[in-house]
Amino acid sequence: MTDILSKPPQDRIPVTDVPQADEPQKLKRSLGVVGGTLLTLSCVTPASSLFVLVPAAFASLGTGTALTLLIAMVLCVGVAWCYSELGTLIPSAGGEYAMAGHTVGRFAGWLAFIQALIVVMIVPPIIALGTAEYLAPLVHVDAKVMGAVVMLAATVVGLLDLRANAWITGIFLCLEVAAASLVAALGFAHANRSASVLVHPHLPGGSVGTGTIIIGLAGALFITQGFSTAVYLAEEMDRPQRTVPRTVMWTLVIGSAVILVPVVAITLGAPTLQALADGDIGGMVTAWTDSTVGNIVSLCVALAIINAAIVMVIQNSRVLYSSARDKAWPEPVNRAFATISTRFGAPWVATLAVGVPGAVLCFVNLDTLSLVTGVAVTLLYGFVAVAALGARRGKHRESGAWRMPAWPVVPVVILAVLGYVMYTQEAKALWITGGITAAAALYWVFYLRPRPETRWVITIPEDEEPAV
Repeated sequence: MTDILSKPPQDRIPVTDVPQADEPQKLKRSLGVVGGTLLTLSCVTPASSLFVLVPAAFASLGTGTALTLLIAMVLCVGVAWCYSELGTLIPSAGGEYAMAGHTVGRFAGWLAFIQALIVVMIVPPIIALGTAEYLAPLVHVDAKVMGAVVMLAATVVGLLDLRANAWITGIFLCLEVAAASLVAALGFAHANRSASVLVHPHLPGGSVGTGTIIIGLAGALFITQGFSTAVYLAEEMDRPQRTVPRTVMWTLVIGSAVILVPVVAITLGAPTLQALADGDIGGMVTAWTDSTVGNIVSLCVALAIINAAIVMVIQNSRVLYSSARDKAWPEPVNRAFATISTRFGAPWVATLAVGVPGAVLCFVNLDTLSLVTGVAVTLLYGFVAVAALGARRGKHRESGAWRMPAWPVVPVVILAVLGYVMYTQEAKALWITGGITAAAALYWVFYLRPRPETRWVITIPEDEEPAV
């Protein structure tokens, strides 16, 4: 079969099959490193991850939470290098699937897309559901209703111009960083245990073993993920060869610090190991100060969660937009998802397709889906590592893309670690993720693969093809 990926974009789809008038409009390039970092940091959602996701980690990892997060963050440095190289080599809103599709093959790109789709559809509702808990001092609303309201509000904001969204999310980001910094200062000021507990983990019932730490890595990767948003925004970044890697690395460093430093402080300052395992960070802040300060922190956290939902809707709508542009669906669906607002330049149908189902998912029990998301993130990073191994062969060898140090050792090590992490995950989560992936493979076999010239044609914007 002809390798359509080696053809120029204008040759991949016959003009007779797709009329010129139906070609999707291009996204506007308006982001630099600062704007991209603000949006990407907001997607890392350091404060919402700290206050919504980390408490569950405290429950299973105890004082070993910081160590597990640190290991995950070190692993993410190598993953970030892979994203940086691939994001400049393949500057597409499709992110991981475009990178895997161009370097490994269309089928690999499709499976990467499915893992990304699992993540983008489930993560925003999980984050949004945490809003009610932190708004409780001000208003009592059912968590599911509040989560749905947050998702719908984020959808409305996501329809606006991307530059405007960068400043909106930037303001919220400052508030959440301030809240995380205050918690860190209070935790260190009230430290009542030795720092040795960070490397000799304990729970109320006893010590935490190495196996538990390894199992917790999938969740830790979920907590720290988000820096990859930079590659989803590559089509809207000015000079992506320079902007993308800087945005990815700055996001990883700053986001990791905002999460890890307060986690260390909370671990040392928690009144008891049981209080740490309970994960009631707001209660700890109130105990360290008074209810007024606790309420202020809770309000900042609530705003951080709203901020996270906004950025996730923005990011995820770009994934659907790109999949439609690359003809992943029947033609009416492709036309809808690829529709760009003439006023704001946003893919408005794709934005609604992400936000509205996200609001509905807030009424579903997401405990199991949280585990599924951790597995999907791990698999997604695996596809990125495989794509990085193929990023310097053939026509990509002489590309002007940013190149990571220590290639190919970095992606090989990442694959080995991720493989072991997958081996330790719960069978139920593996079966669910595997079932979704198998169904996607059948869609590929019976619909996409027989139509190589008109379906799943993975493109790169013509004006940003990497220089050779």
